[in-house]
Amino acid sequence: MVSLQQCVGAWCLAQPCPERREHRRMVGAEPHKGREGAEVNEDRERAWRASRETKLETIPNCEACSKPTTEEVRGWAQSFDKLMKSPAGRNVFREFLRTEYSEENMLFWLACEELKTECNKHTIDEKARTIYEDYISILSPKEVSLDSRVREVINRKMQEPSSHTFDDAQLQIYTLMHRDSYPRFLNSAIYKSLLQNVSRSSSES
Repeated sequence: MVSLQQCVGAWCLAQPCPERREHRRMVGAEPHKGREGAEVNEDRERAWRASRETKLETIPNCEACSKPTTEEVRGWAQSFDKLMKSPAGRNVFREFLRTEYSEENMLFWLACEELKTECNKHTIDEKARTIYEDYISILSPKEVSLDSRVREVINRKMQEPSSHTFDDAQLQIYTLMHRDSYPRFLNSAIYKSLLQNVSRSSSES
């Protein structure tokens, strides 16, 4: 669970991305019975957490941003667009997605945004293939959920990648986060506690 003090102050925890497939494999899909089974589950859980720590360097850093104002944090509840246009908002929302094991959705969206700023063809090719391997490939632990139509479009466009190869997929993931994760984020302890914290800081200053 995200510490609100860390969330308000640093905005970014130096933790790796949860990998739900690996977690299920390490911990086990079926519940164990009795004390011995519980100990096995605990051992697997510790092993999984240890494996996450070794992958720390592979996870992109959170975006640099200043501490948001009370008005800005309140604005995130007004629309998903406001949340996603705010670097601080994206960081906090990303921390929430991490608790739901869906941080890859934000990482994919951010990677697509970065790709769209590139002009050099060689760089575009490299980044497009990295995005494909990280988030589109069915072999990736960070694979995002896309329908077959969008996957077919991507596969065609990957024959000659451009900065807009993943536009359809990015929109689909954006819509998924908006409809699915965003309402839960607004009702989460992470958002409510953050709002309370910045409101208190504002009244004390």
